[in-house]
Amino acid sequence: MKKIGITTTVPVEVLYAAGYSVVDLNNIFITSKDYLKYIETAERDGFPKSLCAWIKGIYGACIENGIDEVVGVIEGDCSNTKSLIEVLKSRGIKIYPFSYPTKHTLEEVKKSIDDFIKLFFDRKLSDFEIKEKIENTRQILNKGRILAREIDELTYDFKATGLENHIYQVSLSDFNGDVEEYIKILDEKVKEIELRKPNTKKIKLAYIGVPPMISDIYDFVEKYDAQVVYNEVQREFAFPRFDTAKDIYEQYYDYTYPYSLEFRLRGIEKIIKERNIDGVIHYTQAFCYRAIDDIVIKKKLSIPVLNIEGDKLNCLDGRTKIRIEAFLDMLLDLKGD
Repeated sequence: MKKIGITTTVPVEVLYAAGYSVVDLNNIFITSKDYLKYIETAERDGFPKSLCAWIKGIYGACIENGIDEVVGVIEGDCSNTKSLIEVLKSRGIKIYPFSYPTKHTLEEVKKSIDDFIKLFFDRKLSDFEIKEKIENTRQILNKGRILAREIDELTYDFKATGLENHIYQVSLSDFNGDVEEYIKILDEKVKEIELRKPNTKKIKLAYIGVPPMISDIYDFVEKYDAQVVYNEVQREFAFPRFDTAKDIYEQYYDYTYPYSLEFRLRGIEKIIKERNIDGVIHYTQAFCYRAIDDIVIKKKLSIPVLNIEGDKLNCLDGRTKIRIEAFLDMLLDLKGD
């Protein structure tokens, strides 16, 4: 099976239906024990130090792992991706562009996905045959999404941890490159978690923003009688509302992350109410334009929000630990118990 890298979540149904094994370059980068080598590779090849570590990590993961085909999302994600794919092209890597439309309508989403489909399918097949193949693949992937949704619900019940919630949902961006195997892993994990007794915490937290480089944040907050019970973007990667979409077009139209902040916030506010969340940790990456979103987020959300920023470290620094601890103390005081 041919391997193809992606720079963020894309319609993987198309790629798997076309016979690819999909690899999310973000996941290769951040799960590596020697993740800094990927950043060093990028900086050695000329990427500036004053650039988002994620972009450098994606580049390094692609080069060091011999990925020779990549889907680059040029609209609806990181604005630096356009320049990244130009550099990858210059290295002889075949690039397939994908755009989440600026105009968030079902018609525009359909056009974008149809253009994407044309990049991968032989026109000897009819449109009906191609779409049937993609829909059949979507139904297979949905088996994994059902299980990921169960893990998400078990997190709210304090059986699954915030870290488990993060890992098993974020990995649905590519199904770890092997759909059948990853569905088996999810199934076993759900069965294991269901047997646990709830480890209830006083403070229920939402984590919003891009998935963190500092994944120890989940274990850290649990030391202070708190738990993340909602991971915004990771949950979107798992498409929790997949069963309300009649096809791939509606599924990606309903996907909140690549569209406006206003659209994202409607989904965030809904979950905050449903899960009685006490406070929000908003994670941003150094040198990322999305940090500006924090101004609007703090204005719109009705509960306390703490903004923390990550850079190259994959663990919390001392200053950030102190800020999180003070935030959790404040939330405990607000609860009055």
